Amino acid sequence: MGKEKKSAVVKYLEKLRGGPLTLGALLRSIRESDEHTLEGLAKRFGVSRSHLCDIEKERRGVSAERAARWARVLGYPEALFVKLAMQAELDAAGIKLKIDVKAA
Repeated sequence: MGKEKKSAVVKYLEKLRGGPLTLGALLRSIRESDEHTLEGLAKRFGVSRSHLCDIEKERRGVSAERAARWARVLGYPEALFVKLAMQAELDAAGIKLKIDVKAA
């Protein structure tokens, strides 16, 4: 099976980050580029400011369900948010697999 093409946005963010894109890094990039405060975005998500900060700094994970909900709140594709949330779970477990998510 061939490698899937990454979107230009994901490639750009990975280049800026110097490594693979994570959900925390994506959320922080979106928050900063859309000029949301940490507190304001946390409120939109229904979580505390410290909880969102922990997610952005990759000290906490996010379920696939929550990732999809947050993508809808922000108007972004659910597949990308879910993929990054699920990949983080595999990485944390030391499972050497890569997630690929496509709309059903």
